[in-house]
Formats: sequence, C-alpha cells, structure tokens
Amino acid sequence: MREAKSKRLAAKGWKAGTAKEFLGLSDAEEAYIELRMNLAEGLKQRRSLRGLTQIDLAKAVQSSQSRMAKMESGDPSLSLDLLVRTLLALGTTSKELARIINASNRR
Repeated sequence: MREAKSKRLAAKGWKAGTAKEFLGLSDAEEAYIELRMNLAEGLKQRRSLRGLTQIDLAKAVQSSQSRMAKMESGDPSLSLDLLVRTLLALGTTSKELARIINASNRR
C-alpha cells in the first residue's frame, strides 16, 4: 500500500497489516499458504505459456475444468500432490518446480 494512503487511513482510525497478522497465522501456516499460492500461480502461468485452456489441461490430466480453476486459485480443498502432479504433466522440470516453490510472494 502506498505510504500516503496508509497515513490517510491511519488518520481515520484504520489499521493496515498483513494477512498473517489479521488471521493470527503461525509462521508455518503462512509458509504453507504461500507454497500453495506459488504452486497455483506456477500452474496458471505454465498452462498459459503452453497456450492451453483449462479445458485442454483438464482433458490432458483426465480431470475437469472446474478442478483446474480450483487449482489455479489455490483452493484448499485440493491437495498439494494434485498441484504438483499437474505441473509435472505440463512438462515442468524439477528445477522449474523448485523455482516455483521458492518463488517470493508475487501477489
């Protein structure tokens, strides 16, 4: 958030903070969520780079478009295993997977 906006909100009694602070997350919980979001974003980027639609990818991994959308949004009801297997099905190498996992927060 821009400093000017932050000051303006603070003057009106608002408080700015992180999701971790707001939700009271532990360091481990924050790291888990960041990992899930990095994998989801990596999946979306690689699918787009390959020129595939969610439907195309769903067919390739014998799944559904709605499940692909959930994966790309980081839906917690889907396993990390499914995210990783789908990335591998897209041809993601282990080095690329490591870069995705270690990516800094891009949002």
